[in-house]
Amino acid sequence: MAGHSKWANIQHRKGAQDAKRAKRFAKLVREIIVAARSGQPDPEHNARLRTAIAAAKSQSVPKENIERVLKKAQGGEDNINYDELRYEGFGPGGVALLVDAMTDNRNRTAAEVRAIFSKHGGALGETGSVNYMFERLGAINFSVSIATNEEMFEVALDIGANDCESDSDGHDIYCDPNDFGRISELLNKQFGAPNHSGLIWKPQTTITITEDTADSLFKLMEALDDCDDVQSVAANFEVSDDILKKLSA
Repeated sequence: MAGHSKWANIQHRKGAQDAKRAKRFAKLVREIIVAARSGQPDPEHNARLRTAIAAAKSQSVPKENIERVLKKAQGGEDNINYDELRYEGFGPGGVALLVDAMTDNRNRTAAEVRAIFSKHGGALGETGSVNYMFERLGAINFSVSIATNEEMFEVALDIGANDCESDSDGHDIYCDPNDFGRISELLNKQFGAPNHSGLIWKPQTTITITEDTADSLFKLMEALDDCDDVQSVAANFEVSDDILKKLSA
């Protein structure tokens, strides 16, 4: 299986989980702030904000944290301005990378992202060189033990999801970004909290990579993910379970 699921799994298996969790919470909260400012600070009238809140809840961001951020946004108390940036480039093995960032300092973020690509054998590309290879979707992943492949597929179809892919890593349900909040809530009610969920860039085609390439690529992606200004990293790779097990050991 490719892209976000393998990457999410290897992130989960690596160490320093508390630090990663705190950083993930901060990024989810930042998305709520930007979403609230992009339209009305009321999730009932702001689809992006509804999606951001659903993603935060699915990753166990405390309810009080979300409410505090919304209160600040509604009262205009938070005066930090974030710019949304997207970087496109290539990693080891010619793997395409799409990096979304939010920053209060464009020059700082650009320099950090460029340095990370350079250090780990990647190269930034021109705008438009990569994004056509990906599709924006909502994605929710559940453990394989939650339901059979057929059961999960039928449920996903019934609630209006675009697709459901199942393998040994679990069930991946994909949906239109505007439907993410609704579908997340319905799946949560039926199956409980997912392993991970959110908006992703799903690759339309993938490259199968070797162990050496995977090792270098994961180091690049991990460094990008560790950058405070980077919200998400997407890549169009396939990697075998045997290689993933070796690198996760």
